[in-house]
Amino acid sequence: MRTLQFTKYHGLGNDFIIVDTESPEAWTAEQARSLCDRHRGIGADGVLLVGPPSAGARASMRVLNADGSEPEMCGNGLRCVALHIASADEQPQTAFEVVTGAGVLSCNVDRTGAIPRVRLAMGQAKVAPEPLTFDADGRRLSFDRVSTGNPHAIVFDEPFDVTAIDRFAPRVSASISGGSNIEFVERIAPNRLKVVVWERGVGRTEACGTGAVASAVAAAVRGYSPFSAPVQVDLPGGPLFIEVSESLHTWLEGPAERVFRGEVLL
Repeated sequence: MRTLQFTKYHGLGNDFIIVDTESPEAWTAEQARSLCDRHRGIGADGVLLVGPPSAGARASMRVLNADGSEPEMCGNGLRCVALHIASADEQPQTAFEVVTGAGVLSCNVDRTGAIPRVRLAMGQAKVAPEPLTFDADGRRLSFDRVSTGNPHAIVFDEPFDVTAIDRFAPRVSASISGGSNIEFVERIAPNRLKVVVWERGVGRTEACGTGAVASAVAAAVRGYSPFSAPVQVDLPGGPLFIEVSESLHTWLEGPAERVFRGEVLL
């Protein structure tokens, strides 16, 4: 056994264990499951492995979910990683790039306030030409399919309580090849959405950055929300702010906070 040093972060309650490592690829699904166990481990929604600089970027990020699966991207996780990297900088405001499974993404970190904020350039979203239809207890649901580095299926204005979401979302995800994150979206105003996210490999979470972006993209494409203007996405853990251009390039802004540092036997 060896001693592992880690730092715990969260973005609107979506919590992560961050580990600096020279070999992110060496980590296994079992290690992630063990660390994320909320009863016998540290407890988290996922492990974020911060690797050495590459491709001209400041660092790389590999994500392992609580169940050991590996998503392509994690918006809340990248905000936490960006804050973790920026903690080594003397300046309270800094910008750099990080290599992710969804490409090289730009991060702007602002530590001038009481709670640090991070703005991410999330790249260009992709929208599937046809929705996914699904029957839920006699209700015919239509899910928009959006990729924001990882896959999402979004349904608008279909009221479900969290018990029903926990029951239906895994079934919707399982009906999609490779699985998908599932978003239940309520329109509050043209520039405001309320979103509950069930994440592939984790379950229902307090917040999901890529899910917030995907929901805003789907709303803009449908004409529910404006292009090129901030849209507030209210998640159970708090709000994120999303911008979507007409070319479907996207930006995400929200808080990130360090919880504690520690070490554990691995």
